[in-house]
Amino acid sequence: MSGGSSIKVKVQKFGNFLSSMILPNMPAFIAWGLITALFIPTGWWPNKELATMVDPLVKYLLPIIIGYSGGKIVFGHRGGVVGAIATAGVIVGTDIPMFLGAMIMGPLGGYTIKKFDKSIEGKVKTGFEMLVDNFSAGILGAVLAVIAFLGIGPVVDAVSGVLAAGVEWLVNAGLLPLASLFIEPGKVLFLNNAINHGVLTPIAVEQAREYGKSMLFFLEANPGPGLGVLLAYSFFGKGNAKKSAPGAAIIHFFGGIHEIYFPYILMKPLLIVATIAGGMSGIFTLVTLKGGLVGPASPGSFIAMLAVTPKSFSSFAANIADVFVATAVSFAVSSLILKTDKAGNGNLEEATKKMEGMKGKKSSVSGVLTNAEGFDPQAVKKIVFACDAGMGSSAMGASLLRKKVKAAGLDVYVTNAAVSSIPSDAQIVVTQSELTPRARDKAPNAYHVSVDNFLSSPEYDLLLNQLSKEGKIEPAAPEKTKPTAFVNGDILRKENVFINQTFKTKEEAIRFAGQKLVDSGYVKPSYIEGMIARDKMMSTYMGNEIAIPHGTEEVKQEVLNSGIVIVQIPNSVDFDGNKVRLVFGIAGKNNSHLEILSKIAVACSDVINVGEMVRAQSVDNLLAVINDAVAQNS
Repeated sequence: MSGGSSIKVKVQKFGNFLSSMILPNMPAFIAWGLITALFIPTGWWPNKELATMVDPLVKYLLPIIIGYSGGKIVFGHRGGVVGAIATAGVIVGTDIPMFLGAMIMGPLGGYTIKKFDKSIEGKVKTGFEMLVDNFSAGILGAVLAVIAFLGIGPVVDAVSGVLAAGVEWLVNAGLLPLASLFIEPGKVLFLNNAINHGVLTPIAVEQAREYGKSMLFFLEANPGPGLGVLLAYSFFGKGNAKKSAPGAAIIHFFGGIHEIYFPYILMKPLLIVATIAGGMSGIFTLVTLKGGLVGPASPGSFIAMLAVTPKSFSSFAANIADVFVATAVSFAVSSLILKTDKAGNGNLEEATKKMEGMKGKKSSVSGVLTNAEGFDPQAVKKIVFACDAGMGSSAMGASLLRKKVKAAGLDVYVTNAAVSSIPSDAQIVVTQSELTPRARDKAPNAYHVSVDNFLSSPEYDLLLNQLSKEGKIEPAAPEKTKPTAFVNGDILRKENVFINQTFKTKEEAIRFAGQKLVDSGYVKPSYIEGMIARDKMMSTYMGNEIAIPHGTEEVKQEVLNSGIVIVQIPNSVDFDGNKVRLVFGIAGKNNSHLEILSKIAVACSDVINVGEMVRAQSVDNLLAVINDAVAQNS
């Protein structure tokens, strides 16, 4: 890889990281924009009392949730909490919206607590884990908040002041259109969130407070440049690109989904010139006619833009002219490029995959499947189902997928692994959606498929359809597992099936299952805290009203022998908004539990079987449901 390509990849990853802090919180930006547009003195329905919400939303809510998201990306919920505490320090230490400060302190908080937890791993006395977890997060968060208040906040404040002065100079000098040189390419690299919400929006808020509106809200959100590209493809494109462009134009213009036009630019990178020209023309029009918005246009659609336009004819005229001038110029330049380029349009599907890889989007087989170039379905030999620890959800998911692969007549080896131990020869990796980014980092050359319901996921069938349509799959060695007894063996004993249990919280249910694993000699007592930690990092809810709590990868060494306990909860217990009526507590050692877990997965993949297990009045009846389901599917 050349030096230029390496830098580009790093910029794309950095843009993806910044994007991940902003995009999940877009509803909060929309709410703030609506409240601003409606209730401020120049809004559609001015209301002095309701308008008091505007400042707290932009000063406190938005930066804190950005900081939380940044910390969570680095180290889950625990990192998110510390990131939010640290962000509070940078907020209180300044008077301007601290989006940029939140983008710094959030990930820093997550990184700090991650490093601390790693340093004390295995050194905390049993029973003191929760105490240490709570106090360490609180103390480190407080320290970071103080540092942010005294140091980071003033620095970011000063930088923002310099940037604001620079923007003011550009406006006065008539050079603001030059911002498009950075904004339009930044969109394709997904750096627009850092530019827009980290720099432009805080300055725009201050301008809106003083002048009632700001042009900076409109610089990145203008749909005109992208619309011009899509319209040009609609008239002068070829093949699938021409057919799909009109629909994409509607979604982009009225829905504000700017990403939809990125693949069309990636097919012909020269088209970035068209968006830059369109952006510059639009900004020039905006400056000349003195347009602007009272709040952010989120998402960046024409409708959202109209909603936050000040109530005056001149403002509407200026903003609408901005969009149409940008569209016209972008269309003209794009049309010229498409008509004079003899190389053809390129492959829209490949460009879409490339764009999704750059953006780090959630993967699925239905069109958002990311992989390295050169993937050949006919050469697939290995599918790996990965989870955090590699002994619970991944084992059940792999069992179901393995059965479907066999039924489809595909000779593909399906196995499971911890996300940190995905083998280098994995060609397709299936993970829970929250784990996909980690899995992609571990196996960048594989296809990545995300699922949320492990027991009943349409992605399994979509994957198999894609593989079978492409042709014969190369045969692979059959999977070898050590046979084990289903009941009355060492792994699942009848005395470890508990009927008619009641719990107030999911933690009670997890601790009950964990304690039974301890009582049966499967695990050490400290394994229970690992089960709690695993569920906090990522819900162990599997779908179909079942959960499979098990320890994190860090507590694998606490497992003495493989074991499974089954807990029936007829009245259900809440797992993160999901009703759970069956809990399978799992401890796995050397994969000896996989055969039994596979049988449980087969039984629980059918909601009718789950209902019968929930209604079973005895241990024998519950186990009989599993045995019957396995017999019918064998």
